[in-house]
Amino acid sequence: MLIDDEELALPYSKFPWFKAATIEQVINVRRPTADHLYWPELDVDLSVESIRNPERFPLRAKSNLQPCYSSELPPEVR
Repeated sequence: MLIDDEELALPYSKFPWFKAATIEQVINVRRPTADHLYWPELDVDLSVESIRNPERFPLRAKSNLQPCYSSELPPEVR
């Protein structure tokens, strides 16, 4: 990724949100401020500093997905 005159990498190991993305989704990026990038189709927000120094920003993601199985049997099966 080229930001101003600086080339930055987005490796999947540090930025897994881009692994399944299409090229069109990745290149559709907004820059609301000098240190803020937003990919609307992926709903990903990153600071430029987190791309420069990913080790300073532990990987965190919120998910609304619920597990589709449980180790416990439903009451009617017991």
